[in-house]
Amino acid sequence: MTTTAPEHRSSRALSPRALFDVVTSAYVPLLVAVLVVLFPLLWMTLSSFKPLTEIITQTPALLPSAPTTENYATVAERLPFGRVFLNSVLVTVVGTVLKVALAVFTAYGLVFVRFPFKNWIFAGLLVTLMVPPQVALLPNYTLITALGGADTYWGIILPGLGTAFGTFLLRQHFRTLPPSLLEAAELDGAGHWRRLTRVVLPVSAPTVATVALITIVYEWNDYLWPLVIISRPEMMTLPVGLTLLANVDNRAAAYGQLMAGSVAVIVPVLIVFIALQRHIIAGLTQGAVKD
Repeated sequence: MTTTAPEHRSSRALSPRALFDVVTSAYVPLLVAVLVVLFPLLWMTLSSFKPLTEIITQTPALLPSAPTTENYATVAERLPFGRVFLNSVLVTVVGTVLKVALAVFTAYGLVFVRFPFKNWIFAGLLVTLMVPPQVALLPNYTLITALGGADTYWGIILPGLGTAFGTFLLRQHFRTLPPSLLEAAELDGAGHWRRLTRVVLPVSAPTVATVALITIVYEWNDYLWPLVIISRPEMMTLPVGLTLLANVDNRAAAYGQLMAGSVAVIVPVLIVFIALQRHIIAGLTQGAVKD
């Protein structure tokens, strides 16, 4: 009796050679990538609970032998942590809302509104993606300080409101929407605002969530511009506030406090990522599978 095709394929899929190929080509690289990403985070988190003698040692160990929260208490004493944390939350929330709103409006205009030189404007946006943000640091500083924006929230937020990447991502997604959706709304007498809020945004929620997460991570971790424009400790954001910990003692003696402060910086972003994970995966894979 001959073996059927499905049984033959099943036996090949379960063969030792097939299993070896799957493990070596997929699982091993994936495991290595996960370890490369997670091990430094794990080491940082565990080190934040270690005393200095266990951090600076010739025989380092992964787990702390005498766990302590002293590093976190020291951070709270030496840094106005509550105020600095609120500064980061405020700058991140306001900056993200404005950035995502501007990206949505710009992308909608580039796709669904007819006006001259639309392609040239989009090409100009793409050019800005190739320009390092450090190039604009000095002009932005000169402009913001001349307007009185030093040591202010709007001085931190204003220069970074333009987001070419978010506009590009949303524009490419809007171009994949079925024209019939917008045509039906237009026949019903819907203007651009209703078409955007009632049709485009509901079906684009995963992509908008992806742009929002990227913006949140960037705003929360932004270090260079807040460092330049802010000099008062009570106006600093969390990444900049960590420099106060390093400057109090020599850097080696502040390792534990820096580890604890870094954990406080990373945890909120991880929470946001977990909350938006489903939408982000859907946004990144949207359009990848076609019927």
